[in-house]
Amino acid sequence: MKQIIDQYRGVTGAFIALIALAAISAAPARADDGVESLRQAGKAFSSVAKKVSPAVVFISVEKIEEVGRNRQGFPFDDDFFRRFFDQPFPDGEFRNQPRQRRVQGQGSGFIVSSDGYILTNNHVVGDADEVIVHLQDGRELKARQIGSDARSDVAVIKVDTDEDLPVLELGDSEQLEVGEWVLAIGSPFGLSHSLTAGIVSAKGRSSVGITDYENFIQTDAAINPGNSGGPLVDLNGKAVGMNTAIFSRSGGYMGIGFAIPINMVRNIMDQLIDSGQVTRGYLGILIQDLTQELAESFGLNTHRGVLIASVNDGSPAAKGGLKQGDVVIRFDGGEVASVGPFRNRVSMVTPGSVVSMTVMRDGREVDLEIEIGTLPDEVGVAAAPEQQSLEALGFAVQALTPELAERFELEDVNGVVVSSVDNDSPAFQAGLRPGMVIAEVNRVAVTSVESFNEAVSRSGDGGPVLLLVKDQRGSRYIALKR
Repeated sequence: MKQIIDQYRGVTGAFIALIALAAISAAPARADDGVESLRQAGKAFSSVAKKVSPAVVFISVEKIEEVGRNRQGFPFDDDFFRRFFDQPFPDGEFRNQPRQRRVQGQGSGFIVSSDGYILTNNHVVGDADEVIVHLQDGRELKARQIGSDARSDVAVIKVDTDEDLPVLELGDSEQLEVGEWVLAIGSPFGLSHSLTAGIVSAKGRSSVGITDYENFIQTDAAINPGNSGGPLVDLNGKAVGMNTAIFSRSGGYMGIGFAIPINMVRNIMDQLIDSGQVTRGYLGILIQDLTQELAESFGLNTHRGVLIASVNDGSPAAKGGLKQGDVVIRFDGGEVASVGPFRNRVSMVTPGSVVSMTVMRDGREVDLEIEIGTLPDEVGVAAAPEQQSLEALGFAVQALTPELAERFELEDVNGVVVSSVDNDSPAFQAGLRPGMVIAEVNRVAVTSVESFNEAVSRSGDGGPVLLLVKDQRGSRYIALKR
């Protein structure tokens, strides 16, 4: 038996020795493979940089502003100057006379046509008096503005030259996937044609608070002041986004940057070049995200969808049959999950187009066909403020008299007015304030304090209370849990 054990021990030792030798001999090869992989990745980045850099431009802008002088004629408001120069001029000369000053700024852009059309951000060139484009070959060309869209932060400018300019090809941002490598090229802090690499961290970022229409690509490729308007490109050397903003507590790079998807940019660019303005689709509704509490109040088993808080009289939505309290679950053949993407999709529809919509109404699906209108100035598919989950009511109401309606500037509104709200209650945290009018409780209209109390009592001791509230900003739903 001992001999057999020794034999197997010997065989095991031999195998261990062979494995160790193989590992030792293979280690250098694996290290070389890793270095070679990194070297190839670096070459890929270099190849993309060489391909796209000639079409990326540095933009310098200048604006003339009028500023007032202080009471002694000095254009400063500083303790030092007040202390040593606070003596009146003999005849009051130059007092309060305006003066002009030059304000300079900078950003990035990229050429999208050989005859000189350039994409950049509206906040880079929107109100500039002079725009100068600096090309990679050292040329400086004066640009004229073709059009700007503040709501999306996209602008188009153009330079005139006798030579064809290098062009950056536009890609398809819809095909972009989270985790893909992307490169940001621009002029951070005025350092032209700087290249940074990263990945796509997320897609479809909305409610960031940067623009009216948001559908950002989030990336960890370093973006800094001056990158605005430059391209975000994929490894094929195609622009998949326009670098627009950063999330930062220091003013510099913190690993989160935002780019406008190139598909959205392309749509806006085409309209600006064709007509100098952007026309957006319009429904005429106030919408809010369907929270878990609101979903339960409407008897739904999902919180995916968009809740219609109000419908404007005479709007395309009203004409098409949409109603207050409907929950939009499908629009133009696609699922609807939240406010931001839905709002963007409506805006991108050509006015006059007829689209299909599916809503949940009283527990059943309703299919509608709606003709999209044209978005007027300062009007849109507005989003109601988000509300928090509540556990108690914590407020009181009183009858809405004509005097109170006039005081709170609420015309043609029926309901009860909120007279007080406990500052420590979830109702206060949710945004309920004195002066708001409650028009419905659990989808039932209330016109008096008695009908309000009756509607609340019908919800039961532990059931949620769904309120439709109105104020000067419009209507929205609030779900309260007790």
